[in-house]
Amino acid sequence: IVGIDAVAGPTEIAIVADKGANPSWLAADLIGQAEHDELAGSVLITDSEDIAEQVQENLKHRVPRTEHAERVKTSLSGRQSGIILTDDIAQSIDAANAYAAEHLEIQTADPDAVIAKIRNAGAIFRGPYSPVPLGDYMSGSNHVLPTSGTARFAAGLGVHTFMKPVEVIEYDEQGLKTLAARVNAFAVSEDLPAHGECVLSRFIDDPYDKATIKEQEEQAGLR
Repeated sequence: IVGIDAVAGPTEIAIVADKGANPSWLAADLIGQAEHDELAGSVLITDSEDIAEQVQENLKHRVPRTEHAERVKTSLSGRQSGIILTDDIAQSIDAANAYAAEHLEIQTADPDAVIAKIRNAGAIFRGPYSPVPLGDYMSGSNHVLPTSGTARFAAGLGVHTFMKPVEVIEYDEQGLKTLAARVNAFAVSEDLPAHGECVLSRFIDDPYDKATIKEQEEQAGLR
């Protein structure tokens, strides 16, 4: 029995592509993900109107020829799929981060520059020769990835998911002394004065005498 952040699925792909990308390959990659499920999301994000049009044309020819054509057609025509036409590569990156795709392909002239600005994605597939099925079957990358936007806060399933870290906090006298007055200030502002008093007790005689608290802190070298 394990706790999980979200149910995995439906699956999804987003592709950030510029004018130099191969529209035939882009179409094939969109279809490859749409094959999974009628609810699968296949999204192309591009700043090239020409690429957007060519991909649409390629889909018309490719979809009928794949074995699960009806499923693919339903997926690609659903609300979860589409082509997002942006003003420039920066806006494409913003769209990709907002979508937070389970699988994100980067097919641009400078993929490393794009990847450096991607904050939200389950897994990133760099370049035209790194299609998503490579991650499905051969590359060894994680195959249980966050979907439905959960890549904004969650990572893929891994060994760390099943680990329970326990933090150990230790300060010496001088370390606590440096922070004591600040800890007390936070505690008082939250109306939890006993929090501060337990810290101040290490350094002053009467942390409960609020009338002289500042004077006691100064004498103890806390201020």
